[in-house]
Amino acid sequence: MSKGLGKGISALFGDMGLSNEETIEEVMLTKIISNPYQPRTIFDEQALKELAESITANGVLQPVILRKINNKYEIVAGERRCRASKLAGIETIPAIIRDYSDDQMMDLAILENLQRENLSVLEEANAYQLLIEKRQLTQSEIAKKLGKSRPYIANYLRLLKLPTEVKKMLEQQLLSMGQARSLLGLVESDQLLAVAKKAVAQQMTVRQLEQYVTELNANKNMKQTKNNVGKKQKPSFIRATETQLQSKFGSAVEIKKVGKKGKIEIQFLSEDDFNRILNILEIEL
Repeated sequence: MSKGLGKGISALFGDMGLSNEETIEEVMLTKIISNPYQPRTIFDEQALKELAESITANGVLQPVILRKINNKYEIVAGERRCRASKLAGIETIPAIIRDYSDDQMMDLAILENLQRENLSVLEEANAYQLLIEKRQLTQSEIAKKLGKSRPYIANYLRLLKLPTEVKKMLEQQLLSMGQARSLLGLVESDQLLAVAKKAVAQQMTVRQLEQYVTELNANKNMKQTKNNVGKKQKPSFIRATETQLQSKFGSAVEIKKVGKKGKIEIQFLSEDDFNRILNILEIEL
């Protein structure tokens, strides 16, 4: 766990241990329900079975943390232990009952899972998006809270823009995060799924996929150039520079030069694409 993340949890909730006023209670598992803000959607069945075997042999060594809602209890921290305990066939689980607000529940559920650093790529991305939507936090605020950089958070959030089928490839680990980020550099987004399938079928490395995306973007620029036949052609060194910049940014780039002056225009297709380009330029808003 990073020091920044640990501080983030402590700042929000203090020591997660037992306070002087609290006691450990045995709570019926049938009365426990999942945290509605739980970012984890996939639980390793084999790992749960192994934990269940450990619980059968040794009991639950660390109490879970719950919040009482009417006659039920919501899990604040410890969903794996609850699931494994059910598999082990036990009826109760040791628990600490605390009074948390909805905002605290959300923060703790997300931060506790991020602390363990074993969320899937998309689960982590969705966790950041939840903090933005429900807690009105900015990317910079999330980064500071978790001890991460803003580009780190932005890169995960960009993955949520992928088509559903490509997200499934990422979730099934057919594509890596690096490959998914390369795909987002495509100027023509309608090519994304086809290129993703080709990357999987040909077992492309991240570098190979980056090169392929660069070639596709360059071809698009060549088509645009052909469509501009009859217009005044740019000097070859300007066109070569445009191609190099397009390769770097994964976006259409146009250099307009008049005399000694001019400007460079970098196309972005959405706010997310804009943030991606800022990350490449290492500009933080």
